[in-house]
Amino acid sequence: MPQLGLGVFRIPANDTERVVSEALEIGYRLIDTAASYENEAGVGRAIAKSGIPREEIYVITKLWNIDHTANIAPQAFQRSLDTLGLDYVDMYLMHWPIASAGLFVDIWRQFEQFKADGRTRSIGASNYRIQDLERIINETSVVPAINQIEVHPLFTQNALRGYGEKHGIVTQAWGPFGHTKINLFVEGAIPGIAAAHGVTPAQVLLRWYLQHGWPVVGKTENSAHLKENWDVFGFSLTADDMAALDAMNQNRRVGPDPDLVDA
Repeated sequence: MPQLGLGVFRIPANDTERVVSEALEIGYRLIDTAASYENEAGVGRAIAKSGIPREEIYVITKLWNIDHTANIAPQAFQRSLDTLGLDYVDMYLMHWPIASAGLFVDIWRQFEQFKADGRTRSIGASNYRIQDLERIINETSVVPAINQIEVHPLFTQNALRGYGEKHGIVTQAWGPFGHTKINLFVEGAIPGIAAAHGVTPAQVLLRWYLQHGWPVVGKTENSAHLKENWDVFGFSLTADDMAALDAMNQNRRVGPDPDLVDA
């Protein structure tokens, strides 16, 4: 799985093909979508038109909550494949645990069958808490390959990431720029570090993930920002920079709380 990818959350369906096509041309090879984003079709069209061998593009999509609680994961998964126009995805995630419904362990067993059938190369979780991961590990036979969660300098999720590391679950970060409720570009040490390196705050943030070894998906529909966000391999943050960014943690969640998300 590539460490840096493009997320298409809240990119309009009629603009997704353009954005993904530009991203693939720039060099992105991981595209993260979901049934609930309602733009899987645009992702699929961009991949089909790219001329890039399918095996070189890593595609993630996700089971949405209503299909989860209705216990129709097989139909929902096939619908995503059909909408994407793909025979398989590289990673299929359960978007939220919806623990109150009490179904996610049973649905995970269906995910195991999707993997066995070859329609997804790997299966994983999204927004799972430690107690949710423990149930999957203890009650089923396949450990989630990844747990895609909110991680940024204000919310480093040390305990959850540590649990993942202990059990071989890769933490993939979403919301690297603060999701929709906060502008991380002006927070704490970030502007000063960007100025010192002659780069943008977005590049500082993405570089922070890369140097920690954490996979991350960032979202933009702006052509210039797509290029800017990819141009993070030509500089390094210093040890002091990394320490300053790590010290910003406030355990401050910006996105939805899994405890409160229901179908």
